[in-house]
Amino acid sequence: MLNLLLARHGQSEWNAVGRWQGQADPPLSELGRAQALAAARQAGTFDAIFASDLSRALNTSTIISSTIGVGPVIVDPRLRERDAGEYSGLTRDEIEAQFPGALAERRWPAGWEPDEVLLTRVWAALDAILEYCDGFGDILAVTHGGVIYSIEDQHGQTHERIGNLGGRWLHHDGADWRLGERIELAPENTIIDLDYMI
Repeated sequence: MLNLLLARHGQSEWNAVGRWQGQADPPLSELGRAQALAAARQAGTFDAIFASDLSRALNTSTIISSTIGVGPVIVDPRLRERDAGEYSGLTRDEIEAQFPGALAERRWPAGWEPDEVLLTRVWAALDAILEYCDGFGDILAVTHGGVIYSIEDQHGQTHERIGNLGGRWLHHDGADWRLGERIELAPENTIIDLDYMI
């Protein structure tokens, strides 16, 4: 059986100020680096680590990889966050000012990546991981909140916010993928370790 943990990256500089990112590429914040280190210290071990090519996910996975001694990280751009189109770089207040009522009505802007497009590329990435691992092992894939939400939604789960370095298990039994439990890899009260430098 393949056990695949989809984990959201550590806090980015834009997460810290509430900006929608999409496929923009802000770096991890100091707290995000500390969260990645905390996650590595409690995550156990994995047979391989995959990551989105966006720096917040790639740097999170690199910290985990170097800490637990599993690597190199295998990068797959198909694990990227959803393209947020014209919302990228804006806060919720700025979105409301520019697109009144859009968030409440779930109206998406020009350039927004639809669920069917997002899910097609993400499932292709997950199937490639399955093939790479011959259907067995414990695998970590560091990705993004929008990716995890879309998979959960496809499986009929009620939307619930996932924090930085929260994760969702997926399992493949040789016939099909099934949704596993959610976990938290880094505590909400993660403290920045000033002696840790990346």
